[in-house]
Amino acid sequence: MRALEFIAENGAGKISKRNQNATVGLHKFRDKNLADRVYELNRIMMATAATDGTFVPTIDNESWAGRYDVAAPYTKEEHNMLLMAYKAAGSNFKDLNKGDLHSQEHPGVNVTSPVTAFRGYPR
Repeated sequence: MRALEFIAENGAGKISKRNQNATVGLHKFRDKNLADRVYELNRIMMATAATDGTFVPTIDNESWAGRYDVAAPYTKEEHNMLLMAYKAAGSNFKDLNKGDLHSQEHPGVNVTSPVTAFRGYPR
C-alpha cells in the first residue's frame, strides 16, 4: 500500500490511470436522496439477482422495514428493555405487533413429525 492510499482525504479522489486500466466494468451509484449507501447497495444487488440483464425486474423501492433498524424481542423483559433503551437514546419507534409477543405457525406448516416410531422410540 502506498502512502497516497491512506493519507487523510481532503476531497473527492480520482481513480488513477493505472487503477482504471486494471479494472473492468466499474460503476458508481447512489440513491436519489444521497442518504444511505449500504441500503442502496443491498437493493441494487437484490435487483441484480432478480434479472438476467434483458429486463428491468419489478421490485419495491423499499422493504417493509425500509431504512429503519429492526429489533425483535422474544420476551416481555426484552420488550421492556428496548422501550427503556429507546427512551435513553431518544429514538422514535413503532411497535408493529402492539406488544403482542405470541407467535403462531402458519396453517400450512407441518407441525407433526414425518418420522414413524420404531424400536421403542416414540414419535
